[in-house]
Amino acid sequence: MPDLTPGARFPDLELPDHAGNVRRLSELVGGDPTVLQTYRGWWCPKEQAFLRERLVPFQEEVEVAYARIVSLSVDAPEVAAAFRAGVGARWTFLCDPERTAQTELNLRETTDTTNDPYVPAVFVLRPDLTIHTAYNGYWYWGRPTTDELARDLRDVTREIRDDWDAPTP
Repeated sequence: MPDLTPGARFPDLELPDHAGNVRRLSELVGGDPTVLQTYRGWWCPKEQAFLRERLVPFQEEVEVAYARIVSLSVDAPEVAAAFRAGVGARWTFLCDPERTAQTELNLRETTDTTNDPYVPAVFVLRPDLTIHTAYNGYWYWGRPTTDELARDLRDVTREIRDDWDAPTP
């Protein structure tokens, strides 16, 4: 099982996205700090609230700050596409209906034997997929606030941008 704690490297997953195109996580990250969210599925009211109330309002800041968001669930591409559109998200949703990555990552929520979903978690990744911060969102209060995500993304940006301390004209 991979180590999913800060300082470890997150596996470079290759899965279909919400449009059915196979995508590699490292290509989606593309040199930018990234928020990677695993979520139970479209049907979960906690996931709907987290996306609508925290991630969707935060997406514009993330986009202009040269950062990324990627979401991952066991939903099929057509389901993920509908959920993505329904909440107003513009970022990529990766799909793992065969649960291969879920097994590899050991992120199966064992209390839900009907849907066999991911454990809700949020990882802030450096461009090389090193985990900067990991949040366990099994309990809703374990999920990061947008302030915490902004702080984490700021920290990663400071580490990777050579011109962070450049003087302003």
